[in-house]
Parts: sequence; structure tokens; C-alpha cells
Amino acid sequence: MFTERKRKEAEPSTSSSTPTGAEGTNTYRTTARIVGAMYLAGFVVGITGIVLIQSILGAPDHLATLPASSMLLAFAAVLWLMAAAWDAAHGVLMFPVLKQHNSERIAVGYLGFRIMDGLLIAIMVLFVLVQIPIGSEYLNAGASDASYLQALSTVFMQAQLDAYNIAMITLGISGLILCYSFYKSKLVPRFLAVWGLAGYAVILGGSVVEVFGFNLLTIHAIPGGLWEVFIGVWLIVKGFNPSAFASELDKADMNESDAQPDTIESDKRSLSRA
Repeated sequence: MFTERKRKEAEPSTSSSTPTGAEGTNTYRTTARIVGAMYLAGFVVGITGIVLIQSILGAPDHLATLPASSMLLAFAAVLWLMAAAWDAAHGVLMFPVLKQHNSERIAVGYLGFRIMDGLLIAIMVLFVLVQIPIGSEYLNAGASDASYLQALSTVFMQAQLDAYNIAMITLGISGLILCYSFYKSKLVPRFLAVWGLAGYAVILGGSVVEVFGFNLLTIHAIPGGLWEVFIGVWLIVKGFNPSAFASELDKADMNESDAQPDTIESDKRSLSRA
């Protein structure tokens, strides 16, 4: 009875926070679909929002026409706030997947940079929304005040651009972490992981260059943007590679098998002492 009790205590608990077996595969299949849908929705929302913002704030004498377009600008800002929330959600959803297949440090790093990305985008949105009251004051201002408001609007537009570029830097870093994890764990085909590594490296480098004042016309975002569209469709249709989860289960079974002789030997020693 003593031996049986010790063996039961040594057996691994089945109530783990990490899903295993068919349950784990189904859970991560759902995660893959949600993440894939968020990639596609984020791409559409981001493109729509930036086009609207640029069409309003990039127009000649934009402060004069801004009050008439204030609702449209606010709508574009809300679209980018949604994108910021999804950026943070990416990190939360991928945390258990990356933790299981790589390490907790990688999972925490990806989550942290995704949250930073979302916060910086939110700051960018704040600078966009500040333009609305400036535009309203501009219509009622005299010549001297109008010049001041134009200068203030220009400052906030530059701050908005800097916040966006720094957010893209954090996106590039988080993307490199994610694609490295994909390559190492084979959760997706390795050609996709390599494409992502190259795309996010270009985003990171191009965004750093833009922070220093060079205008790349967002060309550097094209490879990574196309990857996000492709990986979004891939995750919805294919999901994560099931063999990657199977290999993790095999490793767990091997570790459990290796632990059994040690448990039996420990039982024998306990009995001999008794």
C-alpha cells in the first residue's frame, strides 16, 4: 500500500493549464483561426484608417476643411484603436502556444512588444484626435492665432508620425520573435517563417530609417504586410502544424517514461528503510 501511494503521488497530474492531446490540438486550432482572422481584419482596418487620415490631414490647408471632416477623422481614429487592441490580443492569444513550443521568455517577450505596439498606436491616435479641436479653433482665429494653430498642427502631425514609426519598430521586433519561434517549432512551414523574418526585418530597418527623417513612403512595410495577409489566410484554412503538437506530446511521454524507473527505485529505497 505504501508503494502504491508513492506511485500515485509521483504520477503527473492530468489537470494542467496547458492543453494536451486532442483537446490541445482543438484549442490551438481555434486560436489559429482567431489569430488569422485578426491578421486579415487588422490589415484591412489599418489600410482603411491610414488612407482616411492621410486624405484629411494631408490635404492643402487641412485645418480649414477639418471641421467638415471631423467625424470621418474620428472614425479613422477608432479603426486604429481597434488595430491597437488587436495587437495586444495577438500577444495574449499566442502566449500559451509560444510558451509550450519555445520558452516562457520568448512568449513574454512577444507579449511585451505586442503590448508596446498597441500603446504606441493608441498614442498616435491621440495625436490624430487632437487635430479636431485645433481645426475648430482655426476657423474662428485671427491671422496671428491662425499661424500659431498651423504650427501646432504641424507639430502634432510630426508627433503622430514618430509614434507610428516607433510602433512599427516594436512590431518589427515582435514579428522577428514570432517568426523565429515559428521556424524553430515548425508550427507553420519554414518558408513562411523565413518570409516573415525577412519581412519584419525590413519593417524594423525601414522604420528606424524613417525615425531619422528619411521618407520611404511605407515601401518597407510591403513584404511584412503581404506576409500578414498570407499567414492570416493560412492560419484560418490550415491552422498550426499538427505534427508540431504531436512531437511535443512525444517528448512529454518520453520524459514520463524516463521518470518511471526513478520512481520505482525511490519506492524500493523507501521500503528498505521501513
